Amino acid sequence: MRASRLVSLLLLLQTRGQMTAAALARELEVSVRSIHRDVEALSEAGVPIYAERGPHGGIRLVDGYRTRLTGMTPDEAEALFLSGLPGPAAELGLGTVVTAARLKVLAALPPELRARASRLVERFHLDAAGWFQVGEETPHLATMADAVWEARRVSIDYGRMDQIVTREIEPLGLVLKAGVWYVVALTDGQFRTYRVARIRGAEALDERFERPHGFDLAAYWAESSAAYEREAPRSEVTIRIRPERMGWLSDAVGRRAADQAERLDVFDPEGWVHLRLRVEWPDEVAHAMLRLGSGVEVLEPQAVREQVTATARRILARYGEAAVEEATAALAGRG
Repeated sequence: MRASRLVSLLLLLQTRGQMTAAALARELEVSVRSIHRDVEALSEAGVPIYAERGPHGGIRLVDGYRTRLTGMTPDEAEALFLSGLPGPAAELGLGTVVTAARLKVLAALPPELRARASRLVERFHLDAAGWFQVGEETPHLATMADAVWEARRVSIDYGRMDQIVTREIEPLGLVLKAGVWYVVALTDGQFRTYRVARIRGAEALDERFERPHGFDLAAYWAESSAAYEREAPRSEVTIRIRPERMGWLSDAVGRRAADQAERLDVFDPEGWVHLRLRVEWPDEVAHAMLRLGSGVEVLEPQAVREQVTATARRILARYGEAAVEEATAALAGRG
């Protein structure tokens, strides 16, 4: 804490010039005695700082002295300010901390880098969530963040399918993926990933834990994400689709499946395109096809055709055949 306070003290003097010990004490929320000790420590470390007595006195740096972030290039300064996501930081309870840190760094930058960093913030904004997605409720995110910082064990009640299970975990890190928070933790000696929104209750325990030596959260997440995608169940589906509906395909089955679709050399009297797809989560394929409406037909496998047919019949039964025919006729009249 003191090292951070010493930096803050230097940046305050650099930004505002001469300040009284009382004013510095108020800004840094410490006693005047602590300020005098900090000034003495900085002076002994070679910083040209001194105090002037009298009614117009105060603490100041020698004229021309500036703290610098040694070796920071323009690109590095810009990247630093682009890296801060205010939304996620606020969710973690660090919104004011991030803002204060950026202000302090901005004050320490030379004028030319300060201008470039400021322009970057004015021109670029990062929004981590997807379209039409309401942020998940994560009432226990702050508890998990504190436990990660303090290496403290946590007892959680976790929603899994239609039941709630209780686990004691050792939270190692938090990850924000496409607007969704996950906590990576050790449970019974094994690495596990939990979706924070599914945590129904969380209680930090008194017991602390030792983090695994050399654990790299970013590397673990990249490896586990790749393994998850490799091992996810897939199904091969052959379809015929109207050419004008091709642009909708990635929304229905995912961008990767759409990009990797194999176009089949098959003559179609209606000019439809025949594709072979490898799609994830076979149980959801029928619903994905229905999202494309009448502009697609599943050719194989037969099981998926039957699922689409059964779902369509249930929809027809729900709305009534007469209502469907009336709506179809109305749409045809508009076309």
